[in-house]
Amino acid sequence: MILPKQSDSVHKAWLYRLLSTIADDVFLTANLMFKGGTCSSMRGIIDRFSVDLDFDLIDSSVIPVLRVHLEKIFKKLDLRIEDQSKKVPQYFLKYESANGIRNTLKIDITFPPPKNNEYEPVRFVEIDRIINCQTIPAMFANKLVTVIERFEKFGSIAGRDIFDIHTFFMKGFRYKPEIIEERTGKTVLEFIRTLIDFIENKITQTVIDQDINTLLPPKNFRKIRGILKSEVLMFLRNEINS
Repeated sequence: MILPKQSDSVHKAWLYRLLSTIADDVFLTANLMFKGGTCSSMRGIIDRFSVDLDFDLIDSSVIPVLRVHLEKIFKKLDLRIEDQSKKVPQYFLKYESANGIRNTLKIDITFPPPKNNEYEPVRFVEIDRIINCQTIPAMFANKLVTVIERFEKFGSIAGRDIFDIHTFFMKGFRYKPEIIEERTGKTVLEFIRTLIDFIENKITQTVIDQDINTLLPPKNFRKIRGILKSEVLMFLRNEINS
């Protein structure tokens, strides 16, 4: 995982410490499927910093037991629960750090996941663990949908979503169309046209700059910031043409 600045190594260490401990819990590894930016970064797919841990939960009936297992881990690692959701397993955790340095970890667990999601065991070299996680086509499809869904649910726009989509396209990955159709109720062609319109009208340079400037080293940020939107739109239009 790329580090924008040296102080982010502390956050990375805590991310990996928590993820390793979760991976060592048999119950959690049987029920949680790793996904999101940290998963993609650790797999070498996207080259940016990521600050949270995201999972799919296969069986929502185990949530009470899931909470017990997670909270035992938090206590073991001396992570303080700063806030949490009562409706879904979502936690904001604090760890000790120097003043002014990032010190909040977020764990976000989604259920139910799309029925068309696919998972595979992956060995994460940096923590020497095998964890079940979304396949690359599943991650790509879900990321495409997230751009609009994030805005519809929370009224927010994340420049990192555009960065990630750009990376998936640049590396020649393909998305699983069934996930897009299941999550949106649209054909892939209809969805891509909607996504193009959304990006053209909602994604500004300010949105891109404010979000990804903290996730990339300055040199990388300057290199990519001005071309993200135009190249993602090019890739999406190519999808329509093909």
